[in-house]
Formats: sequence, C-alpha cells, structure tokens
Amino acid sequence: MSLVVFENVKKQFSGRKVLDGLSFTIEKGEVLALVGPSGTGKSVTLKHIVRLLEPDSGRVLVDGVDVAACSRRELESIRRRVGYLFQSGALLAWMTVEENVSLPLRECTDMPEDEIDRRVAAALEAVELADAAEKYPAEISGGMQKRAGLARAIVRDSDVILYDEPTSGLDPVTSITIHRLIRKLNRDLGITSVVVTHDLQGALGFADRLLLVKDGKAVECSAPAEFAASENPVVREFLAAMKGEL
Repeated sequence: MSLVVFENVKKQFSGRKVLDGLSFTIEKGEVLALVGPSGTGKSVTLKHIVRLLEPDSGRVLVDGVDVAACSRRELESIRRRVGYLFQSGALLAWMTVEENVSLPLRECTDMPEDEIDRRVAAALEAVELADAAEKYPAEISGGMQKRAGLARAIVRDSDVILYDEPTSGLDPVTSITIHRLIRKLNRDLGITSVVVTHDLQGALGFADRLLLVKDGKAVECSAPAEFAASENPVVREFLAAMKGEL
C-alpha cells in the first residue's frame, strides 16, 4: 500500500481552480520531487497531506486513512509522523538554534530534559549543525537556517518530511548541500521526503521520482532518467524552459 495517495483531488480559491483532479501516490521511503510552473498548486498539495487544507472533492489518504475525514486523534497521530520545512526555515529570532530545534518536544510532549537534549543533539548532528547549537538565527547563514529548520522537523522522529522550496534564495553551492542532506536523511533514517522545488536540475539529481504538476493536474511522474527522456510535450516544454531554450 502506498504511504500517501491523492485521489482526484480538487481545490478552488475564490472560484479559481488550483487542484483539478490531482491523482498520484507517494511510496514509503522514497524522495519525491514536485515540480512545475509557479502557481500550479505544489505548495497547496503539501498542505493537504497534513490537513492544513482540505479537498473540495476527492480524497487524500495517509497509510490508508482519509485525512479530511479522520478523527482528531488520528489527525494528531499523522501530524506527529510528519515534519514540515517551511520556505523561510521559520526560526524564532530570540531563541538559539538548539532552543528552536527543541521547541516541538517542549511544546508537544512531556519528554524528560535528558531525552530532549539527546534528541536535539542527534538532530543537529544529522544536519551537520552541531557547532551552531548556541548561535541565534541572525548569526548564521541562510543555508544554516534551513538546516536548523530541518533539524526541528526531524527531532520528533518524523518518518515523513515535507519540504516547501528548501533551497529558495540560496546560492548553488548551499543548495547542493541541502539536496545532499535530503538524500542523507533518506538513506540513514529511511525518511520519506516530498520536496516542492523550482530547481529542476537539482531534483533530477536527488529525487527517486519527479511529479510534474501543471494546471492542478499530474502530467508526469517518473524516475529522473525517464522524466528527462519523456516525449510528453508538456514535459519537453518544461525541460526546455528550465534550460533557457524557449
């Protein structure tokens, strides 16, 4: 059974169709990249997985559970499994990196201090940020802020991470570092990753599959080599645009 299933999901805002019968699956343990033109519903898709938004019609299933129809307890169970890395990193400026990472454990659990310290240290080590634990967000680079946000997303032992433009605003070298970390967490911890990105070239390198969404529909979902070789005219147009050939 697929970990996440979108079944003919439709969503409108102020009469404008954003998702228009979107259907696809996410398999346990894979890295799936969501690519496509701006405004085509990629970030909206992520929000449906944890019921930050609900479909107008269709279903989103997580481990066979209809997210929009489930009980509060079931939803809380799903959300505990899912980490969310926002575009900005969403760190609190008045807290150190270590304090930011520990926040989900302090706010949502009654975990003892020694266990919190252990988990925070492990999360920072996993994203190669142990040396920055005592620094404040303003004292570290944008790439390090993203990595701190990623540590906070995994500190509760999440087995699914949703990334919303994790390399937005970062230079190419730092972007490669983030992509490498996504694969490292997948390889070392078995984390399932869903990555909304405009970096098609990067996605072809780090993803197991790429899902191209246009006009709220799934156009192509395939492995990088198959995606790059696709004869679908929408895919060819998208690839050409990304290469600056249009």
